[in-house]
Amino acid sequence: MRVALFITCVNDLLYPQTGRAVVTVLERLGVHVDFPQAQTCCGQMQANSGYRSEALPLVRGFVDTFAAYDAIVAPSGSCVAMVRDSYPVLDPAAAEIGARTYELSEFLIDILGVTDVGARFPARVAYHPTCHGLRMLRLGDRPERLLRAVRDLELAGLPGADECCGFGGTFALKNSGVSGAMLADKCAAVRDTGATVLAAADNSCLAHIGGGLSRSGAPVRALHYAEILAAA
Repeated sequence: MRVALFITCVNDLLYPQTGRAVVTVLERLGVHVDFPQAQTCCGQMQANSGYRSEALPLVRGFVDTFAAYDAIVAPSGSCVAMVRDSYPVLDPAAAEIGARTYELSEFLIDILGVTDVGARFPARVAYHPTCHGLRMLRLGDRPERLLRAVRDLELAGLPGADECCGFGGTFALKNSGVSGAMLADKCAAVRDTGATVLAAADNSCLAHIGGGLSRSGAPVRALHYAEILAAA
């Protein structure tokens, strides 16, 4: 199986350690991972803002870049949802590649059949299921199943886990008041868990929640769950 890492813009520019963690986990399981240098943005930002013509070259570039791979793995529910759900709408010829594009937990559990990746992470962790992963990819409890298998990790239940954190990309900018209120509710729920780490499948949401937690002085670190799985 030829496997490629799709790093996504947010991770490439701000959280490169998350991409490295994905490679660490997959290589630990015997999977060789390629990193196609020609990859760029998937076009989600443009498409979601109504600029479909600007998104199309990025869609076609993604298809060309990853055409030779059996599986494309990304540490982002939102970007995988873009490829799987929005690409066929923007360009019907791009529909096929969505079937080969996986969020990390899907690839580990559904393709490799693995829940225990050999990780150890001594901490109390709360997991926030981000909107794209929950509602579009329907990841269900896959990330939590992976976290439960991590040695010395205590998984705390998050009240109102299925409620949006208020980020939503440009929503947080265009509707800052509503976004801030949603963020306050999410941060309060995280604090109530007593967790020292908040995990999620999207660093964009983690940046939003992590910022709110930091400003409130909460002793909680926001961390992509791939980095927890990479810990040994």
